[in-house]
Amino acid sequence: MTAQSGRLGVGIIGAGKVGPVLGAALAGAGHAIVGIAAVSERNLERAQALLDVPVLEIPQLIERSELVILAIPEKEIEQLVAGLAATGAWQPGQIVMHTAPGLGFLALGAATAAGAIPLAVHPAMAFTGTSMDLVRLRESYCAVTAPTPVLPIGQALVVEMGAEPIIIAEVDRPAYAEAIATATSFSAAIVGQAVGLLSGIGIEQPGAVLGPLVRASVENALQAAAADRL
Repeated sequence: MTAQSGRLGVGIIGAGKVGPVLGAALAGAGHAIVGIAAVSERNLERAQALLDVPVLEIPQLIERSELVILAIPEKEIEQLVAGLAATGAWQPGQIVMHTAPGLGFLALGAATAAGAIPLAVHPAMAFTGTSMDLVRLRESYCAVTAPTPVLPIGQALVVEMGAEPIIIAEVDRPAYAEAIATATSFSAAIVGQAVGLLSGIGIEQPGAVLGPLVRASVENALQAAAADRL
């Protein structure tokens, strides 16, 4: 079954800020969320507030799911996928999708060898882990990396979540990840510094003062960058 041929049973591994939001977006598109499995229990309560679904053990979740979303730290993905492959957990035709920016579909090689369909899908947005992200997702792009025959599956899932797919080649994922990290860390550092300066001179709500300026400045910079490429 593919995203284009009907309803998928979706299992989410990872109770951080990303997985539950993507699950909620897919649920809104008509897919069934069968459960969530937490590698760490720390964020489980918040995830369940967004997704009121059963908490399952990872092998049980994979057994019940047609689409498995791995929303876990990048460094843990290959080891988890390989470990599950060694137990025979992956199923032929099952879609396995990770959300790490710096890895492509080759990170899912052990699942692919078992007959699974590998997808690397990363939303280019800053997540809060709340329902606010569902609105932001509809204004965002998602990097999609997959073997050519199954690229349409990844693109269709992104569209169903309300975002815009952009294809990133396997070899380009590190550069893509660097761009995302640079934009995120630079923005946080600069805003934090500016907020600190205003707080230092007694401004009570520095974030409110800087908000319109920062948003306009970023928008102007993006428009200028787009114009330079024309």
